[in-house]
Amino acid sequence: MRILILGAGRIGTAVAHMMADAGDHRITLADRHFGHEASQLAPSIAQITADAGDPADLDRIMRDHDAVLAAGPYHLCPVIAEAAVRNGLHYFDLTEDVRSTRAVSVLAEGARTALVPQCGLAPGVVCVMAHGLAHGFDQVEAIRIRVGALPAHPTGPLGYAMTWSTAGVVNEYCNPCEAIWNGERREVLPLEGEETVILHGTTYEAFNTSGGLGMLADAFDGRIRTLDYKTLRYPGHRAIMKLLLEDLKLRDRRDLLEQVLEASVPTTDQDVVVLSVSVDGMVHGRLTRKSWTREVGARDVAGMHMSAIRLTTAAGVAAVIDMLAAGQLPQQGLVRHDHIDADTLLANRFGQHYA
Repeated sequence: MRILILGAGRIGTAVAHMMADAGDHRITLADRHFGHEASQLAPSIAQITADAGDPADLDRIMRDHDAVLAAGPYHLCPVIAEAAVRNGLHYFDLTEDVRSTRAVSVLAEGARTALVPQCGLAPGVVCVMAHGLAHGFDQVEAIRIRVGALPAHPTGPLGYAMTWSTAGVVNEYCNPCEAIWNGERREVLPLEGEETVILHGTTYEAFNTSGGLGMLADAFDGRIRTLDYKTLRYPGHRAIMKLLLEDLKLRDRRDLLEQVLEASVPTTDQDVVVLSVSVDGMVHGRLTRKSWTREVGARDVAGMHMSAIRLTTAAGVAAVIDMLAAGQLPQQGLVRHDHIDADTLLANRFGQHYA
């Protein structure tokens, strides 16, 4: 498959590296500016300068490609998806932004190609796993998803390091969160719903954040009592963020909050991604729980060092693209998480990074 990746950041370059190394996809990477990550890529990956926000530029670079991955800012996803439909390309993205996904879903109606939003980590792989676990139940009562992208060696009161987009972190801490509670679909406040979670012997705090459910709320609306997504952090993190966002009112000045975080919170490639998906429900008349948990660390992949969040996000979307190319997914219209078989995803050569 001839794949165009829009965005030469950490995730876009990781997907390009993984899929080019597999040897049977032709990869083109496009961005307005290319940084250090792109300079490490193999010569077989074409690099072209383009503006993903310019429809005319998108029409120009989409020629001679079969699929496009939007790996840049979330607000460009609808623009790229519209160009993909116009030019007959399959479309993939990684966004957790609810409005962008709704716009892409509308564009998918009647499309001749497949549009696959939210196919990274969360939303993405964890949503596929939730559907996979739920298939074994006669009746599903609760789905709980907990995800943390954390420094492997936390220091300071925040116990945090920037492992992915600062704008993405701010977005999920500030926007309303979808949930189903007591059978009713509702929006809940970010940073609320605090609970203690113990996984693999480590204690975390969990709280509501936006975007991680993807399209799960649509899929289970009217069929479930409890559905929620919460972010995992080391204890004490939430209280400090609540001070910044609410007491100091930085929720209303997101640009300033981003500047503060980027100036004071270090980045790290020594991270860990902690995943927990649990489903409660009835199986043969008995209340049963099934869970899927993973703890993924940073590692080298085909000669490139990848942080855990970079690896898990890139592996998720690479596996989905690979499955569509193999004819294992619908070839037109909106492809939802429940269209993606969990076992097939994990068995995929890219999905195996979650093993």
